[in-house]
Amino acid sequence: MTWLPPAIAPIVLLLCSNVFMTFAWYGHLKFTDRPLWLVIVASWGIAFIEYCFAVPANRWGVAAYSPAELKTMQEVVTLVVFAAFSVLYLDERLTLNHAVGFGFIALGAFFVFKGPLPT
Repeated sequence: MTWLPPAIAPIVLLLCSNVFMTFAWYGHLKFTDRPLWLVIVASWGIAFIEYCFAVPANRWGVAAYSPAELKTMQEVVTLVVFAAFSVLYLDERLTLNHAVGFGFIALGAFFVFKGPLPT
């Protein structure tokens, strides 16, 4: 993705990756009438597409971020995508408990990106 700056490309790719992975893992919950083997095969197909975004995100992302930062970024992106998916696709409500939990995760991400603390 030479048209995106090296610090932005992994974020875009991780967003795409997580949309596919969220559908692979949770999209079938609206199709409980389908046989389990069928949703497993469909999920594997969707997960393959997810890997086509995730692997380049990490391969190219390591030029701008440490592996720990990439993993942290992936987890934060996963939560954002899942929260939107839960509300928009699964018709779930996000509660104050979710907001507090996500806030703690965001605080953890802050410390990963902040760099070493003074000792």
